[in-house]
Amino acid sequence: MTESDFNDPLLLQLVEDGLITQQQAEEVVDERERTGKPVRDTLIAMDIISEADLLQAIATHLGSTVVDLLHSDLSPSVLKSIPGSVARMYNVVPVEADAHSVVLATYDLLSPQLVDELNFVLTRDVSFVVASEEHIRAVLSQQYGDTSDSVNDMLSELESELEHVGEATIRPGGADQTAEIEEMANQAPVIRFVNLVLFQAVKDRASDIHFEPFENEFKIRYRVDGALYEMAPPPKHLALPVISRIKVISGLNIAERRLPQDGRIQMPVGGKQIDFRVSTLPTQFGESVVLRVLDRSSIQLDLQNLGMPEDVFNSFCFDIDKPNGIVVVTGPTGSGKTTTLYSALRRLNTIDSKLLTAEEPVEYDIEGIIQIPVHEAIGLTFARVLRAFLRQDPDIIMIGEIRDKETAEIAVQASLTGHLVFSTLHTNDAAGAVTRLIDMGVEPFLISSTLEGVLAQRLVRTICQECKQPYQPEKDVLELLGLSQEQVQDRPFYHGSGCLRCNETGYKGRRGIYEYLRVSDPIRDLINERKPTIVIRDKAMELGMRTLRQDGIRCILDGFTTVEEVLKYT
Repeated sequence: MTESDFNDPLLLQLVEDGLITQQQAEEVVDERERTGKPVRDTLIAMDIISEADLLQAIATHLGSTVVDLLHSDLSPSVLKSIPGSVARMYNVVPVEADAHSVVLATYDLLSPQLVDELNFVLTRDVSFVVASEEHIRAVLSQQYGDTSDSVNDMLSELESELEHVGEATIRPGGADQTAEIEEMANQAPVIRFVNLVLFQAVKDRASDIHFEPFENEFKIRYRVDGALYEMAPPPKHLALPVISRIKVISGLNIAERRLPQDGRIQMPVGGKQIDFRVSTLPTQFGESVVLRVLDRSSIQLDLQNLGMPEDVFNSFCFDIDKPNGIVVVTGPTGSGKTTTLYSALRRLNTIDSKLLTAEEPVEYDIEGIIQIPVHEAIGLTFARVLRAFLRQDPDIIMIGEIRDKETAEIAVQASLTGHLVFSTLHTNDAAGAVTRLIDMGVEPFLISSTLEGVLAQRLVRTICQECKQPYQPEKDVLELLGLSQEQVQDRPFYHGSGCLRCNETGYKGRRGIYEYLRVSDPIRDLINERKPTIVIRDKAMELGMRTLRQDGIRCILDGFTTVEEVLKYT
C-alpha cells in the first residue's frame, strides 16, 4: 500500500508530517474498514496519536491555532452570528464575528469544498481555529439546543429567507431555463435547507429520504427502521429548487426532467462522511427523488455483530471458509442481504485471496476488494461481468443477484472450477432458493454438487429499551405463533409503550432473524429428485434447521422484538 492508497486527507497529512508511519496508517485504514468509525476516532482509540497532537497537526495544516473553547469568552452576539442549524450541520462554533467575516472553531480537517460552501452559506469570509471535539459538541448542545431538535424547528429559522425562493413558475417546454433553475438551486437558503434535511436523516438513522411533489403539497419523508415518517411539509414552491439542488450536488442533468436518472453524493454530515445514492423519477407534478443513505459508521460489517444465533453463525462460517461452492443469501429488498454478504467478504478479505464483486450499484467501498458496478443499459450485465471475472484469476466472487439462467449457469461453472461464489436471490425462505434455481433452468445435479448453503433472513424492529414493558400474552396470540401455554410458561412478552427516544413508536433499531439451510447429502438427494420446496424444507427441519418463524419466536422470548413484527415478516 502506498500513500496514494489513502483517500483520507487527514491520514495523508499525518504521514507527510512524519507524525505517524506508513504502517500505522495502514492499520488505521483496516480498523476503519472493520468498524466504520471516523479516522480521527480510530487514531485516538488505537493510541497512535494523542488528541492534543492531532489538533495541533490540523491547526498547522489550516494555518491557525488551537483554542480552549470552554474557557473562551463566547458572547451571545457572536454565537448568534451564524444560525444554529449551520453550526450543528458542520460541527462549528463561532468565536469571533463582524459584519464581513467570522472565525469558526472546528475539530476536523476541512476540505476546500466545505470551506467554500461555508463561505457561501454564511455570505461572509470564513477563517478557522481548532478546538477539541468534546468542547465543540458541549457548546453546540448548550448554546444551540440538543441535537434532538428536529428539522421542523430548524426550518422556522429559514422560513423568512425561503419565502420568495422558487416562487417563479418554471414551465416545462418553454425556453431553456437551466440557468434560472441552477441559480435557484444555488441560493444559500436552499443549500442550508437541503443540508438540514440530510443532517436530520443521518441523525435519525434513516435508510432512505423521499422528496415527493404533489399537486398541492411537497412531502419529505424518512424511512427509519423500515417504517416511513413524514416531516412538516415545506412550502410547495420549494419543490423545484430543492430537487434541483439535490440534482446539482449529485452530478445529474438538471435540465432533464422527463427521464429517470441515477447519481451519487458523498459529503460530510454532522462530522461523518456519508454516501447518498440518488434516484429521480418524473411524475405529473415534478420529479420524485429518493436518496438511499449509506452511513458506514452505523453499519458494522462484522459477521459477529449481525445477531445470528450461534449455530447459524458457526454453520455459515464453516461454509464460507470452503475453497469452492455457492452460498446464497435470500430475502426481500431491504432485508439486510447486502450487509451480510459484505460482512462475509470482510471476514475472507485476506492478503492471500483475490476478491471480485459485481453489484448494482456498489453500495460500500471496501479496501482490498475489486468492485464492479453492473450497467444493464450499456450491456454490462451480471453474466457478462461474471464471464470476465473468470479470466481475472479470482478466489472469491460475489454476484449482486442471480436473475437469469445465464448468470446462474456461469456461477455454477465458476464454483466447479474452484471458486467460492456468493450471491442473493429473492425467495420467501431458504428451501425456495433451490426451486428458484431449478425454475431458471439449471440442472438439479449441478445445483446439488455446487450449492453449500442458503441463508434466509428478515429485519425486524427491536423494542425501545427506554419504554420497554412486559405483559402476559393472550391464548389467541400464542396460537397465532403456534405456541402453547406450557411452552411459554410464565415468561413475559414485551412491547414498547412509546417515548420521545423512539418517536412514540415503541421501536428503536432493527435486528436480523435467520434460517440456514445446509446442503447436506440427504438434501442433495432431494434436489436431484426435483422434490418441491415443502419437502426440502421439512427434511431440513428434521435435520435441525430452525425456520424464520421459529427464530422470530426466539427473539420474542428473549425480549428483543414483538409478536406483531414476527407475524408481519414471517
